[in-house]
Parts: sequence; C-alpha cells; structure tokens
Amino acid sequence: MKFCSQCGAPVILRIPTGDNRPRHVCESCNTVHYQNPKIVAGCIPEWEGRVLLCRRAIEPRYGLWTLPAGFMENHESAVAAATRETLEEANAVVENLSLYGLYSLIHVSQVYLMFRGLLKDGQASSGEESLEVGLFTEAEIPWDEIAFAVVRETLQQYFADRQTGAFTLHVGDIFPEAEHFRVHRYS
Repeated sequence: MKFCSQCGAPVILRIPTGDNRPRHVCESCNTVHYQNPKIVAGCIPEWEGRVLLCRRAIEPRYGLWTLPAGFMENHESAVAAATRETLEEANAVVENLSLYGLYSLIHVSQVYLMFRGLLKDGQASSGEESLEVGLFTEAEIPWDEIAFAVVRETLQQYFADRQTGAFTLHVGDIFPEAEHFRVHRYS
C-alpha cells in the first residue's frame, strides 16, 4: 500500500500507538489501514458415495482439480459463500451444509471454511471457472492433480471420516515446506 484510501496522501509502515504490529498509517489524516486475512469458503458436494470436483479453468493452478471454493464477499455468510461458489464453479446446488474443516494458511493470509453438503439431484456442469466437473469415489480421485494442499487435506480427512462413519470438525494450519506442505492438526 502506498497511498491512503481516505485522503490520498502517502502512507508509512509503522507500529501505531497501542498496537504491536506494523501497519500502513497515513501521517496526514492518521488513518490506520488494517490488512486482515481473506476468508475462503468451500464445499464437499456429496452424491451417492462420490464427491464433486472441478478442474480449474483459471489461475492459480490452471487445469488441476479442486473442490468448489472461493473468497467470501462482503455482506455474505460463510454458508452462502460456499453455496454460491459451488453454483458458480459447477452449476450445482448444494443443501444441508455443515461445517467440516477450518484451516489457516498463514503463509498466504487465508482462512478456509470447508463445508459438507448434499448435491441436489446429482446435477453439475462446468461453470465459467471450470474446464470440467466430475463425481469421484475415493479411488477415482486424481490425487496427483489436486490443485491445493488444503483441498488434499480436506479430502483425506473426509474419506478417513467416511470409513469410520463419524464426521467431526477438523481444524489445522497448513505450512509450506520446500515442495511439500506440512499440516498441524488441532483435532
């Protein structure tokens, strides 16, 4: 950030009085510009023992597979965001959403809220952000072509829970480690 969105004057990076982190501060109007993590809401759409995945038609990770997910909009609930993203990316309607995973990606300042939901009528097709969509069993998932570590972690937890028949809330942090990712699970 170089300029104040309130008055247009240049900003500097400093720790404001009473704070403990560097922030962009306007020395002209004294506005402190807080930058906070982005929230991503996504869904595991379920249909007859399979999950819906989307093959990305956009960067990052063009051509790889993911669960439908995206950034929340202002004035939108997390459930509404997960529902909207599923509709946008897979032309799919999901119902009965329940929170399944909460993951912090500290290195990119994102928090993922992943929900389980029932795919209405098993219907889905490619949206503008997807090259194709498909319903997959665990054995059919293209594991080597999963776009994001958080999606891989969510799917692995999901299939492990499905084997036990007990779906619990999963909380964790995902850290980059060289060419792989490390997950710290809290649950």
